Amino acid sequence: MNVYPRRDLFYRKKGPNIYRHFFLIIIILGGVWIIRQVDRGDIKPLFLPSPTPTRTSESYAMEGNIQFITGQLDASIEAYREAVRVDPENAQVWAELARIQAYSSALQTSDDAQLTRLQEALESANKAVEVAPDDSLAHAIRAFVLDWNANPALIEQKQVISFLTEAEQEAVRALQLDTTNTLALAYYAEILVDQQKWSQAEQYILQAVERDPSLMDVHRVFAYVLESLAQYNQAIQEYDRAIAITPNMTFLHLRAGANYRRLAFESSNAGTATTLYESSLQYFAKAASIDQQLGIQDPIPYLSISKTYSQMGEFFIAARNVQKALEFQPDNPDIYGQLGIIYFKSRNYEGSIPALKCAIRGCSGKESCDGRGDCGPNDTEAEVIGLPLSPNTVVYYYTYGSVLAALSRPKDNKCPEALDVLSEVKLAYGNDPDIAGIISAGETICASLGTTASSVSINTPEAMLDGAGTPIP
Repeated sequence: MNVYPRRDLFYRKKGPNIYRHFFLIIIILGGVWIIRQVDRGDIKPLFLPSPTPTRTSESYAMEGNIQFITGQLDASIEAYREAVRVDPENAQVWAELARIQAYSSALQTSDDAQLTRLQEALESANKAVEVAPDDSLAHAIRAFVLDWNANPALIEQKQVISFLTEAEQEAVRALQLDTTNTLALAYYAEILVDQQKWSQAEQYILQAVERDPSLMDVHRVFAYVLESLAQYNQAIQEYDRAIAITPNMTFLHLRAGANYRRLAFESSNAGTATTLYESSLQYFAKAASIDQQLGIQDPIPYLSISKTYSQMGEFFIAARNVQKALEFQPDNPDIYGQLGIIYFKSRNYEGSIPALKCAIRGCSGKESCDGRGDCGPNDTEAEVIGLPLSPNTVVYYYTYGSVLAALSRPKDNKCPEALDVLSEVKLAYGNDPDIAGIISAGETICASLGTTASSVSINTPEAMLDGAGTPIP
């Protein structure tokens, strides 16, 4: 059968679909809108790498606490600085930063570095109290930081008294805000020791130990109280308890070793003294070993070892340990001063001159090698800036002046420099009878050189200092 196609009369051809066109227009307009949003940044393209998550203040603080426990105080400080950067309104973090900064000052080897670190700690403590005026911990740690800033070797006596008064007020305020604050009790005891109120200090620290013996700070302060009472054996026991809590805290090892050295120095029995000195050296060696494991180049353990050997009369090995310290800090003038004193004690007077010169006058890179007894393979030349005259450096000044005067001869007259140095000391410390005697001896020698060579008596720097009644430093 033949089937013919339908005619147009009965069949209409399909026309444009208006709904399809509308749908396509919507898609096109939507695509244009999305492109514009992407260009403006309101919509992120797919498959971009995910953004780096932002660390919280608590995360940085936890890192800082771990670094502190492991003995890496500089790294701990940096972590806490990041914590307060992320959350500047967190008083607890500011307070902990201040605490660690204060503790790290004990590891600084010069007056300037120590004072700078203590001032940084006080700034952080001030911020903690500013952020949270009624926070007991913030006030307790500010009391601790103020007490450590009250160091008479670093600041004037008037400022010392002011800091101690304010520290006591802060400790009292902390206890008013929270009578159960164990750290406030411990820090108050430390302040009372520095105010020479020993019986009160003992009462407060015993309360702190009874409340929470798990805190390193409590045992450290208890040891400090015992030291002030000349109970060195008991102090060592408390330092050992603090070390058990934070075994990598090198300044605790250094303090325990110093107490053993004090016991050895006061012992009248040579055999006992030797045993005590050896115990002292073990603590210092442990501190050096911890630093080595942590990759910290800290000269202080080697300086402590040097001081111990010096007291034992082992000056050669004492000098070697100071030279080791200079490998870490070849531009540190205080270490040159300590080396100069050791050379002096060992009667190497000529060798003490370049070392002491670097300490108080400063020296060039080449002269720094002369100051340390020549540069070895691990040494680098370094320009050294001299130390200003202070209670901590006066021994370098008068020893240097005395050596120059005593070694002066008509054909090698070192008196101009000697008298310049001794005049500085006389102006600042001339009222001290021992120092005045040393200055007078130097002036007498230099005055005799202005007459005839025959009138110059044979003098040694050691005789000058001994004659003045001052122990050899």
